[in-house]
Amino acid sequence: MSLVLRPRVDDRRWTAVRSSAPVFVLVSGWRVDADGTAQASLRCAGTRGGTAEVTASAKAPDVAGAAGVAFTLDVTVVPYGREG
Repeated sequence: MSLVLRPRVDDRRWTAVRSSAPVFVLVSGWRVDADGTAQASLRCAGTRGGTAEVTASAKAPDVAGAAGVAFTLDVTVVPYGREG
């Protein structure tokens, strides 16, 4: 799955995307383009089921301190059924 974040309209910029449970949902390929659009790939384990929170953070570039969470995506992974 691909996650595309549009450029922000405030003074904040996308800084990171993280998964609360990388064993179920792994974030890879994170990048921020010159126009402010950010992209990440989300990969889910096919053999294990579970839940994870994927959070995207943003902060103003000229402000010190940690970035704040801009939104949270709740992901539930359901493994494929097996024949047999």
